[in-house]
Amino acid sequence: MGIIIMVLQVLLGLSLLIILHELGHFLAARAFGIKVEKFYLFFDAWGVKLFKFNYKGCEYGVGWLPLGGYVKIAGMIDESMDTEQMKGEPQPWEFRSKPAWQRLIVMLGGIIVNVIVGIVVFWMLTFSYGTTDLNTKQLYGVKPGIIGQKVGLQDGDKILAVNGKETNLFYADIMASEVLMGDAELTVERAGQEVKIKMPADILNDVSEHKKNEFVEPMFKMLPVTKIEKDSRADKMGLAVGDSIVSINGLPVVQLEEFKNQIEANKGKEIVLGVIRNGAPVELKAAADTTSILGFANLPLVQHQYGLLESLPIGAAKAFSVITDNIKGFGKIFKGEVRADKALSGPVGIATMFGTEVDWVRFWGLVGMLSMALAFMNILPIPALDGGHVIFLLIEMIQGKPLSEKFLERAQMVGFFILVALMIFVFGNDIFKLTK
Repeated sequence: MGIIIMVLQVLLGLSLLIILHELGHFLAARAFGIKVEKFYLFFDAWGVKLFKFNYKGCEYGVGWLPLGGYVKIAGMIDESMDTEQMKGEPQPWEFRSKPAWQRLIVMLGGIIVNVIVGIVVFWMLTFSYGTTDLNTKQLYGVKPGIIGQKVGLQDGDKILAVNGKETNLFYADIMASEVLMGDAELTVERAGQEVKIKMPADILNDVSEHKKNEFVEPMFKMLPVTKIEKDSRADKMGLAVGDSIVSINGLPVVQLEEFKNQIEANKGKEIVLGVIRNGAPVELKAAADTTSILGFANLPLVQHQYGLLESLPIGAAKAFSVITDNIKGFGKIFKGEVRADKALSGPVGIATMFGTEVDWVRFWGLVGMLSMALAFMNILPIPALDGGHVIFLLIEMIQGKPLSEKFLERAQMVGFFILVALMIFVFGNDIFKLTK
């Protein structure tokens, strides 16, 4: 059942983005009086269609090959490679009859819509849920995973700054792409001394293989209690908001991890907590229980809620960070610092990000991220992608005349084979990762 939920989430998310992307081209074309002959979700390769209907001269449908979608614009050399209509005289409603600036807007329409969708999604998520992070000043330090140990971090290290900028938030500052993309310099406090640690340029290989949680995890202090679950063991034993737990069964505890280990070790036994309440020591007893959960919270959370307009620049910054991260990632691939098989993921890799359970916050966050990633991928100057058409149109505008139709046909074919090769690579790479 979990796999079905995962697949359905991927299909829903990608279908929304494909339809909206193609709608951008469709609306721009219609705005300039250009005829759109087909609007398809997924490809109807070899004419095989799952569903179709005609409305006002345009065929709408769903193809069988779930590798994207397309709009077929009259008088344009596209992935359909339908060159028959290009043999006749240009008609006023055709793409090729319109000024270059109008054709440029049509080609940018899908990318523009993807960017707008990405911004709106992150904007609404920020407005609805605000931001939640951990205050680094109230952490005991960090506990390095496989990646953190590799770069030289140790248990209890306090990461004070990244590239000279003071860290205040765990996820926004320490687990940020600025760090995990490599080359960042960390200022670390260790046993009262400051240490400089340089993140390797190729660290993204390890992040891709082990996931970013294997960089560092927060080590929590035993902070005052901030929340008590009703009818929980903590509630029944009399623990109160503001209490500071200092011992368990007579053993002092400083870190939350120590506390959890002691609770686990005393599972099924009576527990005596030593707490400080209003400056005075108090002992609280909990009856024996088979569970190791007491039911309280004391994490150093930093939470903010934002107004509608206040959320917009924050959401936009999150959206555009997806594009900047993609640019940095591709730059590292081309420089040989990061292996393509480590950095690139296809539909299978994307599916695992959605997970086997429905979490709408995660779902829309991934939709926003994928919308911006789709905008970035489509602006790449590869023939058959929007970016390739944009480059050809810019050349036409500079030289004052269009490139030959024969050249455009050949470029389209080259671009098509590049995309097919890329699809084979990412699909194969995804399958290889799953079987490792």
